[in-house]
Amino acid sequence: MISSSPVVDWLLESLELDASLFHVGRYCGAWHASTHGLARASFHLIVQGHCWLHIDGQAEAMRLQAGDAVFLLRDFNYRLSNAQDCELAQQQPRQVMQALDSTATDGVGLVCGFFHFQPGLSSLVIDSLDDWIILRAGDPASTAARALFELILAECQRLPAPSSALLERLSHLLFLYVLRQRVSDDQGISGLVALARHANFASLLEQLIEHPDQPWSLESMAACTGLSRSAFFKRFSELAGQSPGQVLLALRMRHACQLLKASNTVEQVCAAVGYQSIAAFTRAFSKAVGLQPGAYRRQHEGR
Repeated sequence: MISSSPVVDWLLESLELDASLFHVGRYCGAWHASTHGLARASFHLIVQGHCWLHIDGQAEAMRLQAGDAVFLLRDFNYRLSNAQDCELAQQQPRQVMQALDSTATDGVGLVCGFFHFQPGLSSLVIDSLDDWIILRAGDPASTAARALFELILAECQRLPAPSSALLERLSHLLFLYVLRQRVSDDQGISGLVALARHANFASLLEQLIEHPDQPWSLESMAACTGLSRSAFFKRFSELAGQSPGQVLLALRMRHACQLLKASNTVEQVCAAVGYQSIAAFTRAFSKAVGLQPGAYRRQHEGR
Protein backbone atom coordinates (compact mmCIF):
# COMPACT_ATOMS: atom_id res chain seq x y z
CA MET A 1 0.00 0.00 0.00
CA ILE A 2 1.12 3.55 -0.73
CA SER A 3 1.65 5.53 2.44
CA SER A 4 4.29 7.38 4.38
CA SER A 5 4.76 4.72 7.05
CA PRO A 6 4.86 0.91 7.33
CA VAL A 7 2.70 1.31 10.43
CA VAL A 8 0.04 3.09 8.38
CA ASP A 9 0.18 0.18 5.93
CA TRP A 10 -0.32 -2.25 8.80
CA LEU A 11 -3.27 -0.29 10.17
CA LEU A 12 -5.03 -0.22 6.80
CA GLU A 13 -4.36 -3.90 6.19
CA SER A 14 -5.75 -4.69 9.65
CA LEU A 15 -9.08 -3.03 8.89
CA GLU A 16 -11.89 -5.53 9.40
CA LEU A 17 -15.28 -4.75 7.92
CA ASP A 18 -18.30 -6.37 6.33
CA ALA A 19 -20.30 -4.95 3.42
CA SER A 20 -23.96 -5.81 2.92
CA LEU A 21 -26.27 -4.59 0.15
CA PHE A 22 -29.72 -3.20 0.82
CA HIS A 23 -30.62 -1.68 -2.58
CA VAL A 24 -29.66 -2.40 -6.18
CA GLY A 25 -31.89 -0.67 -8.70
CA ARG A 26 -32.97 2.66 -10.12
CA TYR A 27 -35.10 5.64 -9.17
CA CYS A 28 -37.07 7.66 -11.71
CA GLY A 29 -38.96 10.94 -11.48
CA ALA A 30 -39.13 12.80 -8.18
CA TRP A 31 -37.54 10.95 -5.26
CA HIS A 32 -35.26 11.12 -2.23
CA ALA A 33 -33.58 8.43 -0.14
CA SER A 34 -31.48 8.33 3.04
CA THR A 35 -30.21 5.93 5.70
CA HIS A 36 -30.00 8.69 8.32
CA GLY A 37 -31.09 7.52 11.76
CA LEU A 38 -30.12 3.88 11.30
CA ALA A 39 -26.80 4.39 13.16
CA ARG A 40 -24.87 2.64 10.40
CA ALA A 41 -22.14 3.51 7.90
CA SER A 42 -23.36 3.27 4.31
CA PHE A 43 -22.23 3.54 0.71
CA HIS A 44 -23.89 4.51 -2.56
CA LEU A 45 -22.39 3.69 -5.96
CA ILE A 46 -23.79 5.55 -8.95
CA VAL A 47 -23.94 3.04 -11.82
CA GLN A 48 -26.25 4.93 -14.17
CA GLY A 49 -27.43 8.52 -14.66
CA HIS A 50 -26.89 11.10 -11.92
CA CYS A 51 -28.35 12.41 -8.66
CA TRP A 52 -27.61 15.02 -5.97
CA LEU A 53 -26.11 14.47 -2.53
CA HIS A 54 -27.39 16.82 0.18
CA ILE A 55 -25.50 16.89 3.49
CA ASP A 56 -26.87 18.83 6.45
CA GLY A 57 -24.64 21.86 7.07
CA GLN A 58 -23.27 21.98 3.52
CA ALA A 59 -24.35 25.05 1.58
CA GLU A 60 -24.63 23.34 -1.80
CA ALA A 61 -25.60 19.91 -3.07
CA MET A 62 -22.95 17.73 -4.72
CA ARG A 63 -23.67 16.19 -8.10
CA LEU A 64 -22.96 12.48 -8.36
CA GLN A 65 -22.81 10.82 -11.77
CA ALA A 66 -22.18 7.35 -13.14
CA GLY A 67 -18.81 6.12 -11.90
CA ASP A 68 -18.94 8.18 -8.70
CA ALA A 69 -19.33 6.72 -5.22
CA VAL A 70 -19.94 8.15 -1.76
CA PHE A 71 -18.90 6.38 1.44
CA LEU A 72 -20.66 7.70 4.56
CA LEU A 73 -18.57 6.52 7.51
CA ARG A 74 -20.89 7.77 10.25
CA ASP A 75 -24.61 8.33 10.72
CA PHE A 76 -25.47 11.96 9.94
CA ASN A 77 -28.25 13.84 8.20
CA TYR A 78 -28.04 13.50 4.43
CA ARG A 79 -30.20 12.57 1.46
CA LEU A 80 -29.84 11.56 -2.17
CA SER A 81 -32.36 13.07 -4.56
CA ASN A 82 -33.15 13.92 -8.14
CA ALA A 83 -33.49 17.57 -7.04
CA GLN A 84 -30.56 19.94 -6.74
CA ASP A 85 -32.40 22.39 -4.50
CA CYS A 86 -32.17 21.39 -0.84
CA GLU A 87 -35.73 22.36 0.15
CA LEU A 88 -37.19 20.69 -2.91
CA ALA A 89 -35.17 17.52 -2.22
CA GLN A 90 -36.69 17.30 1.27
CA GLN A 91 -40.18 17.46 -0.21
CA GLN A 92 -39.61 14.68 -2.73
CA PRO A 93 -41.31 11.37 -1.98
CA ARG A 94 -39.62 8.12 -1.06
CA GLN A 95 -40.08 5.61 -3.82
CA VAL A 96 -39.70 1.88 -4.29
CA MET A 97 -36.69 1.07 -6.45
CA GLN A 98 -37.22 -0.34 -9.92
CA ALA A 99 -34.99 -2.96 -11.46
CA LEU A 100 -31.83 -1.76 -13.20
CA ASP A 101 -32.29 -1.16 -16.91
CA SER A 102 -29.14 -0.69 -19.00
CA THR A 103 -31.18 0.86 -21.80
CA ALA A 104 -32.82 3.55 -19.64
CA THR A 105 -32.00 7.17 -20.45
CA ASP A 106 -33.60 8.75 -17.36
CA GLY A 107 -33.36 8.30 -13.61
CA VAL A 108 -30.39 7.01 -11.64
CA GLY A 109 -29.05 3.50 -11.04
CA LEU A 110 -27.63 2.80 -7.57
CA VAL A 111 -25.85 0.07 -5.65
CA CYS A 112 -26.38 0.85 -1.98
CA GLY A 113 -25.19 -0.94 1.11
CA PHE A 114 -24.02 -0.83 4.70
CA PHE A 115 -20.56 -1.18 6.21
CA HIS A 116 -20.02 -2.77 9.59
CA PHE A 117 -16.62 -2.02 11.11
CA GLN A 118 -15.38 -4.40 13.78
CA PRO A 119 -15.01 -2.76 17.20
CA GLY A 120 -11.58 -1.92 18.55
CA LEU A 121 -8.72 -1.23 16.16
CA SER A 122 -10.86 -1.02 13.01
CA SER A 123 -13.15 1.54 14.63
CA LEU A 124 -10.13 3.60 15.70
CA VAL A 125 -8.84 3.64 12.12
CA ILE A 126 -12.24 4.74 10.77
CA ASP A 127 -12.44 7.43 13.44
CA SER A 128 -9.26 8.86 11.87
CA LEU A 129 -11.21 9.79 8.73
CA ASP A 130 -13.75 12.42 7.70
CA ASP A 131 -17.46 11.68 7.92
CA TRP A 132 -17.65 10.97 4.20
CA ILE A 133 -15.41 10.15 1.24
CA ILE A 134 -16.36 10.70 -2.40
CA LEU A 135 -14.79 8.83 -5.29
CA ARG A 136 -14.97 10.70 -8.58
CA ALA A 137 -15.04 8.79 -11.84
CA GLY A 138 -12.55 11.16 -13.44
CA ASP A 139 -9.98 11.18 -10.64
CA PRO A 140 -6.64 10.34 -12.35
CA ALA A 141 -5.16 9.13 -9.04
CA SER A 142 -7.76 6.37 -8.65
CA THR A 143 -6.84 3.99 -11.48
CA ALA A 144 -7.28 0.83 -9.40
CA ALA A 145 -10.57 2.03 -7.94
CA ARG A 146 -11.89 2.84 -11.41
CA ALA A 147 -10.97 -0.66 -12.60
CA LEU A 148 -12.98 -2.13 -9.72
CA PHE A 149 -15.88 0.17 -10.51
CA GLU A 150 -15.88 -1.14 -14.08
CA LEU A 151 -16.30 -4.66 -12.68
CA ILE A 152 -19.23 -3.41 -10.59
CA LEU A 153 -20.80 -1.81 -13.67
CA ALA A 154 -20.34 -5.02 -15.64
CA GLU A 155 -21.93 -7.08 -12.85
CA CYS A 156 -24.91 -4.70 -12.70
CA GLN A 157 -25.61 -5.50 -16.36
CA ARG A 158 -25.56 -9.25 -15.78
CA LEU A 159 -28.77 -11.05 -16.68
CA PRO A 160 -31.13 -12.07 -15.29
CA ALA A 161 -29.82 -10.22 -12.20
CA PRO A 162 -26.48 -9.20 -10.68
CA SER A 163 -24.97 -11.28 -7.88
CA SER A 164 -25.45 -9.58 -4.50
CA ALA A 165 -22.56 -11.55 -3.01
CA LEU A 166 -20.19 -10.43 -5.74
CA LEU A 167 -21.33 -6.81 -5.54
CA GLU A 168 -20.75 -6.85 -1.77
CA ARG A 169 -17.19 -8.12 -2.21
CA LEU A 170 -16.42 -5.66 -4.99
CA SER A 171 -17.84 -2.77 -2.92
CA HIS A 172 -15.68 -3.88 0.01
CA LEU A 173 -12.56 -3.87 -2.17
CA LEU A 174 -13.51 -0.56 -3.77
CA PHE A 175 -13.69 1.09 -0.36
CA LEU A 176 -10.27 -0.27 0.64
CA TYR A 177 -8.70 1.14 -2.53
CA VAL A 178 -10.41 4.50 -2.02
CA LEU A 179 -9.27 4.54 1.60
CA ARG A 180 -5.69 3.79 0.61
CA GLN A 181 -5.70 6.67 -1.86
CA ARG A 182 -7.28 8.97 0.73
CA VAL A 183 -4.54 8.24 3.25
CA SER A 184 -1.86 8.53 0.58
CA ASP A 185 -3.18 11.98 -0.37
CA ASP A 186 -3.26 12.94 3.34
CA GLN A 187 -6.84 14.21 3.03
CA GLY A 188 -8.80 14.64 6.24
CA ILE A 189 -6.54 12.33 8.27
CA SER A 190 -6.37 12.55 12.04
CA GLY A 191 -6.50 10.14 14.96
CA LEU A 192 -4.58 6.87 14.94
CA VAL A 193 -3.46 7.18 11.32
CA ALA A 194 -2.06 10.67 11.99
CA LEU A 195 -0.25 9.27 15.03
CA ALA A 196 1.32 6.56 12.86
CA ARG A 197 2.70 9.24 10.52
CA HIS A 198 4.62 10.86 13.38
CA ALA A 199 8.17 9.42 13.44
CA ASN A 200 8.51 9.08 17.23
CA PHE A 201 5.06 7.63 17.72
CA ALA A 202 5.33 5.34 14.67
CA SER A 203 8.35 3.72 16.29
CA LEU A 204 6.40 3.21 19.50
CA LEU A 205 3.44 1.72 17.62
CA GLU A 206 5.79 -0.70 15.88
CA GLN A 207 7.02 -1.84 19.28
CA LEU A 208 3.47 -2.24 20.62
CA ILE A 209 2.46 -4.23 17.54
CA GLU A 210 5.50 -6.51 17.62
CA HIS A 211 5.59 -7.01 21.39
CA PRO A 212 2.03 -6.92 22.78
CA ASP A 213 3.09 -9.38 25.47
CA GLN A 214 5.41 -6.88 27.17
CA PRO A 215 4.27 -5.21 30.42
CA TRP A 216 3.81 -1.80 28.83
CA SER A 217 3.42 1.07 31.27
CA LEU A 218 2.96 4.76 30.57
CA GLU A 219 6.60 5.27 31.58
CA SER A 220 7.96 2.59 29.24
CA MET A 221 5.88 3.89 26.33
CA ALA A 222 7.04 7.45 26.99
CA ALA A 223 10.66 6.28 27.07
CA CYS A 224 10.31 4.96 23.49
CA THR A 225 9.47 8.47 22.31
CA GLY A 226 12.03 10.39 24.36
CA LEU A 227 9.30 12.42 26.05
CA SER A 228 8.48 12.85 29.68
CA ARG A 229 5.51 10.89 31.02
CA SER A 230 3.20 13.92 31.11
CA ALA A 231 4.33 15.34 27.74
CA PHE A 232 3.96 11.91 26.13
CA PHE A 233 0.43 11.38 27.42
CA LYS A 234 -0.66 14.86 26.33
CA ARG A 235 0.84 14.69 22.84
CA PHE A 236 -0.27 11.08 22.21
CA SER A 237 -3.85 11.84 23.27
CA GLU A 238 -3.96 15.01 21.15
CA LEU A 239 -2.81 13.20 18.01
CA ALA A 240 -4.67 9.92 18.43
CA GLY A 241 -7.85 11.20 20.07
CA GLN A 242 -7.41 8.21 22.39
CA SER A 243 -5.26 7.55 25.43
CA PRO A 244 -2.15 5.33 25.12
CA GLY A 245 -3.91 2.69 27.19
CA GLN A 246 -6.91 2.60 24.85
CA VAL A 247 -4.69 2.19 21.79
CA LEU A 248 -2.61 -0.52 23.49
CA LEU A 249 -5.81 -2.36 24.39
CA ALA A 250 -7.06 -2.19 20.79
CA LEU A 251 -3.75 -3.54 19.45
CA ARG A 252 -3.70 -6.35 22.00
CA MET A 253 -7.31 -7.35 21.31
CA ARG A 254 -6.69 -7.38 17.56
CA HIS A 255 -3.70 -9.67 18.09
CA ALA A 256 -5.77 -11.83 20.44
CA CYS A 257 -8.47 -12.23 17.79
CA GLN A 258 -5.91 -13.32 15.21
CA LEU A 259 -4.43 -15.90 17.57
CA LEU A 260 -7.84 -17.26 18.55
CA LYS A 261 -8.80 -17.59 14.87
CA ALA A 262 -5.60 -19.63 14.46
CA SER A 263 -6.91 -22.05 17.13
CA ASN A 264 -4.54 -21.04 19.93
CA THR A 265 -5.88 -21.78 23.39
CA VAL A 266 -7.23 -19.01 25.60
CA GLU A 267 -4.30 -19.59 27.98
CA GLN A 268 -1.78 -19.16 25.15
CA VAL A 269 -3.45 -16.02 23.87
CA CYS A 270 -3.72 -14.56 27.34
CA ALA A 271 0.07 -14.75 27.77
CA ALA A 272 0.78 -13.62 24.20
CA VAL A 273 -1.02 -10.30 24.71
CA GLY A 274 0.47 -9.43 28.08
CA TYR A 275 -2.13 -10.57 30.62
CA GLN A 276 -1.08 -12.39 33.76
CA SER A 277 -4.62 -13.45 34.63
CA ILE A 278 -7.03 -15.35 32.39
CA ALA A 279 -9.91 -13.74 34.26
CA ALA A 280 -8.59 -10.24 33.52
CA PHE A 281 -7.99 -11.12 29.87
CA THR A 282 -11.46 -12.61 29.53
CA ARG A 283 -13.06 -9.47 30.97
CA ALA A 284 -11.06 -7.19 28.68
CA PHE A 285 -11.70 -9.32 25.58
CA SER A 286 -15.43 -9.70 26.28
CA LYS A 287 -15.85 -5.96 26.74
CA ALA A 288 -13.88 -5.13 23.58
CA VAL A 289 -15.24 -7.83 21.24
CA GLY A 290 -18.62 -8.70 22.71
CA LEU A 291 -17.82 -12.42 23.11
CA GLN A 292 -15.79 -14.41 25.59
CA PRO A 293 -12.47 -15.65 24.12
CA GLY A 294 -13.55 -19.30 24.09
CA ALA A 295 -16.79 -18.50 22.30
CA TYR A 296 -14.93 -16.35 19.77
CA ARG A 297 -12.47 -19.21 19.12
CA ARG A 298 -15.30 -21.71 18.60
CA GLN A 299 -17.12 -19.29 16.31
CA HIS A 300 -14.13 -19.21 13.95
CA GLU A 301 -13.20 -22.90 14.09
CA GLY A 302 -12.97 -24.44 10.64
CA ARG A 303 -13.16 -21.12 8.77
